[in-house]
Amino acid sequence: MTKHIISTENAPQPAHTFSQGLRKGPILQISGQGPMDPETAQYIGDGDVRVQTRRTLENIRAILEAGDASMEDVVMLRVYLKDQQDFAAMNEAYAEFIEEHVPSGRKPCRTTVFVCLPHEVMHVEIDAQAVVA
Repeated sequence: MTKHIISTENAPQPAHTFSQGLRKGPILQISGQGPMDPETAQYIGDGDVRVQTRRTLENIRAILEAGDASMEDVVMLRVYLKDQQDFAAMNEAYAEFIEEHVPSGRKPCRTTVFVCLPHEVMHVEIDAQAVVA
């Protein structure tokens, strides 16, 4: 099976040597995304994890769509959160997004870990794995 690079201008361009997404067969892996606005290439929502979570999930959704997938195809999301105190606010924004974009109600699995993130302004980073039929 051939690997296909998935790329879109509707999500931030990678700053390093990795792909936005990669598809091999039915598996579509999305690299960790942060709260960067793809139009301005600037991080948004400093100090507001709800805004950052929403933007991050929108970036993931854009890459999924570029790979002919949707949030309905996501089987796993991994959330990397800078501050444990932001968990409730992140979880609320996450739940709203999932309710909006997974109308079947078959929600993806999720893991949340608390980490140091690569940019001070980032409070959240999320990656995703989808299986596309």
